[in-house]
Amino acid sequence: MYSSFETEDFWDDESGMGTIEMVLIIVVLIGLVVVFRSGITTLLNNIFGKINSLSGEVYNATPGQ
Repeated sequence: MYSSFETEDFWDDESGMGTIEMVLIIVVLIGLVVVFRSGITTLLNNIFGKINSLSGEVYNATPGQ
């Protein structure tokens, strides 16, 4: 059986806390992506559509204008 001293040492041990925090942040980010997937897809499609149309304007522009 564990003594109360060993139990307190276990609960006070903070080694590995950085790893746990990073894993929790990644889990939350993945959850947000899953929840807002359709909104993110629409937003990115709109952004890339504008980039494509504006790049076509720049590409087709004649020098001196």
